[in-house]
Amino acid sequence: MTTTKIRPVADQLSLPLTVLAAGLFAAGLLSGWFQYLDRSPALARQVAGTSAWWQQLAVAVVAGAAFSYARWRHRRGPGGEGDRLWLLAPLGQRAARRAARTVRQAVRGQSGLARALVALAPAGLICYCVWRAGEQVAGGLDPNFTVNAWGGPSYLGAMACHYLDCCVLIAASAWLLDRLLLADPANASRAPSRAERA
Repeated sequence: MTTTKIRPVADQLSLPLTVLAAGLFAAGLLSGWFQYLDRSPALARQVAGTSAWWQQLAVAVVAGAAFSYARWRHRRGPGGEGDRLWLLAPLGQRAARRAARTVRQAVRGQSGLARALVALAPAGLICYCVWRAGEQVAGGLDPNFTVNAWGGPSYLGAMACHYLDCCVLIAASAWLLDRLLLADPANASRAPSRAERA
């Protein structure tokens, strides 16, 4: 049962993008480990209000509402019961084809170098979030790393808040990239995107 649900999603992933994400996560993990090894023996004092739990709760509520609305719209649309990558969409084969097409046409001067350059910002933010998620795993073992972090002072609280923030930033960046990148060449029957009409 689990295999049948996971398999269609795994089949949609792009191997190069997945390897890139795994490499970024591993680099973040290594960076966090070195920070942990170089930790200070002196414990920092917790500053009141730095845990920002109320702000994080608001982010969680808004993110949950946005995700529920997106799922509802997807289920109402044609083919709404199909498997969708959702947060993994930036690692999908469709995303890889669209990014490659955008870069190729920008290099050839056919489709606007400006669009490709603007797309670097959300793509870079996704890369940073994946790296930061890895860093949090090992770096968060240092009490000074989490004592004044959002969700701190506990390791699990800081992890939950940082991962929530990363998921929200990745989703927002993916939404922006969806509007910036050229259409998937494998889906020629689709109407031109807003980026193509610009």
